[in-house]
Amino acid sequence: WIIYLVITANLSEEKATTQVCPSCDGTHFCDCSSMNLSTIPSGLTTDITGLNLSCNSIKYIRETDLLLGVNLRVLLLQSNQIWTIDKESFIFLGKLEHLDLSNNKLTHLSPIWFRHLFSLQILNIRGNLYTTLGENPLFSNLKNLRYLHLGNNQSFSAIQKQDFDGITVLEQLEIDGQRLKQYESGSLTTVNSINHVIMNINDVQVLSGMLEDLTNSAICVELRHIAFNTASESSLLEPMSRSVMEKLVFKNVLFTDASTGKMLNILVHAEQLLELELDNCVLQGTGRWQDPIKIKRKSPMEVVTIRRLTIEKFYLFSDLSSLKNLIGNITKITVVNTKVFLVPCSISRHFSSLLYLDLSENLLADPNLGHSSCEGAWPLLQTFNLSQNSLGDLEMTGRSLSHLKHLTHLDISQNNFGEIPESCQWPENLKYLNISGTQIPKVTTCIPQTLEVLDVSSNNLNDFRLKLPHLKELYIAKNKLKTLPDAPFIPNVVALRISRNKLTSFSKEEFGSFRKMETLDAGDNNFICSCEFLSFIQYQEGIANVLANWPENYICDSPSSVRGQQVKAARLSLFECHRTLAVSLICILVILVNLLIVILGYKLHVIWYMKMTWAWLQAKRKPKRAYNQDFCYDAFVSYSERDSEWVENLMVQELENAIPPFKLCLHKRDFVPGKWIIDNIIDSIEKSHKTLFVLSEHFVQSEWCKYELEFSHFRLFDENNDSAILILLEPIQEQTIPKRFCKLRKIMNTKTYLEWPLDENQQLIFWFNLKTALKC
Repeated sequence: WIIYLVITANLSEEKATTQVCPSCDGTHFCDCSSMNLSTIPSGLTTDITGLNLSCNSIKYIRETDLLLGVNLRVLLLQSNQIWTIDKESFIFLGKLEHLDLSNNKLTHLSPIWFRHLFSLQILNIRGNLYTTLGENPLFSNLKNLRYLHLGNNQSFSAIQKQDFDGITVLEQLEIDGQRLKQYESGSLTTVNSINHVIMNINDVQVLSGMLEDLTNSAICVELRHIAFNTASESSLLEPMSRSVMEKLVFKNVLFTDASTGKMLNILVHAEQLLELELDNCVLQGTGRWQDPIKIKRKSPMEVVTIRRLTIEKFYLFSDLSSLKNLIGNITKITVVNTKVFLVPCSISRHFSSLLYLDLSENLLADPNLGHSSCEGAWPLLQTFNLSQNSLGDLEMTGRSLSHLKHLTHLDISQNNFGEIPESCQWPENLKYLNISGTQIPKVTTCIPQTLEVLDVSSNNLNDFRLKLPHLKELYIAKNKLKTLPDAPFIPNVVALRISRNKLTSFSKEEFGSFRKMETLDAGDNNFICSCEFLSFIQYQEGIANVLANWPENYICDSPSSVRGQQVKAARLSLFECHRTLAVSLICILVILVNLLIVILGYKLHVIWYMKMTWAWLQAKRKPKRAYNQDFCYDAFVSYSERDSEWVENLMVQELENAIPPFKLCLHKRDFVPGKWIIDNIIDSIEKSHKTLFVLSEHFVQSEWCKYELEFSHFRLFDENNDSAILILLEPIQEQTIPKRFCKLRKIMNTKTYLEWPLDENQQLIFWFNLKTALKC
């Protein structure tokens, strides 16, 4: 079992050492985060510049793991389980600029790790399990270090005097010391300049000692997760009054009425303090501070930012009249998400230097806004943000602010105005107005004519017909517009955002009417990609430089053949693009085909053949006559009307007066009146023993003769007899016989015919032969 365990351990270690990271990009930065690696992967090459191994299960860093990391600039090892690092593990990382070892299990820190990191600028060792930074200076060789994050919330308990030796300048220093109980005086004095120091310290005594050492070096001080419950605790911040600090930030800090008054007395004496910021803090009390604020001169503070300040009994909060003398120099105030429902008029009038005021995400309603913005309030105010409040009357809002002569930017978005009046009062110099997300159904002349920027996004607008001659930027996204606004109403527009509307297209003329347009954002609409629209938008010169988010946000909705495709890449067929032309061509083609069929039918006698076929089918349906039947006529005579003189005066006389006489069937005298002529022909041929054809040039030009010839041929074929007799009145050239007389050609080639002689002596022989043929 022991041998087995040893072998298994060796195999597991070998397998672990062969883990590789395939996720490297073109800049040679390899992202191996969250891959469940247990060791630093093998296969690293000298060209890798960045390696992210965060959120794995690495426990141990060996000397050979980073042997080839000579060009590493970034090494991220945070959120692993590292508890030990070989002393020479980072010896080859002379070019490393960013090292993150945070949130691991390091119990002690060795200065040997950082001895060769001459280029290191960012070091993060927060969230480990060490209690101190060690007995020897960690950072003495890090001459280029600018960002340092250290400490933890579990065990870090002491800062010693030599801990920061070697560091003279820092952009940012973060100390996480919720358990910090010991701070050796002078530990931070070696750092001559710190632009931003973040201290997560909840021991006020320790914090006071640190602030004392930072008096001449820290420009921005940020205090986190600490509670000031009493005036005595606030008094420990006295070093701030002598500090070069320009900005003070409280984040997740608790204040009380008792501590706030004392703290303000300290801060008003900080001669260089220009900015105060509170983020996610809590104030317990009603603003009635016991310690009066003693001010010998105006406070230099210019910027105050308060976000998410929780005042548990905000509805009982005082009018803060004690602060009147503190606010004269303030130029910028931000109070966001703090349940402000009123600014007392007396306080508003003391903001004599205020240029920027942000009261968004509060509870201001129209009547209270009128009281807050009383006559003389905020005399120099230029920018006012009232978004996400409880305003509901646009006319009253405008009237309340109309006396602010210097106001140029007003944001009243995400209120609930609903209706918009026809006329309103506004500050005379208003240039920017944001009324997006206020449920207005239309725009009226209530909108001031002086505007250069108007945002009416996220409303219920169906159109935009408002004359604003000075307007340069119009934001009208997320509405219900189907067309671009009329350019003559806004002739100077430079930027137009009309995305996420019901826009289906826009023409070259509409686009060109905005002569000063530099940016048009019309993406995320349901475009009908017609041929005209595609032709314009795909081939318009320079349009890609004007359309924002082109081409990814411009998608065809119809026709179905290009639905879902980018407008830039969509292609329509010739039929879709030129439907009228295509239909016209098809109609012309159909007409030409029909015309060709008619011509061919005429030339090839198709109609004649169809008639013949129909007649033949009709004849075929009749019951067949018996072969030895009695015939009514000896012969049916088929001749042309133009040959009737010869037939009636010569042939009929000769044959019917013969002894014995022959009975002939002639269409003039023997056809049944009122009966269909085709039926007459068929019946006469069937009732005749022979069919006599009198051939001439006139015969081959006669349609009825052709019928009679065809029906005779049918009978010849069906009954297998020899019933046709041909008489040639005059010579007929074969090439003069029409093609439709194909049967005549065939009969003349296969049967003997009688020729009518001009010699009288030979005519006797002709009649004899004819009579003989009729008797057969």
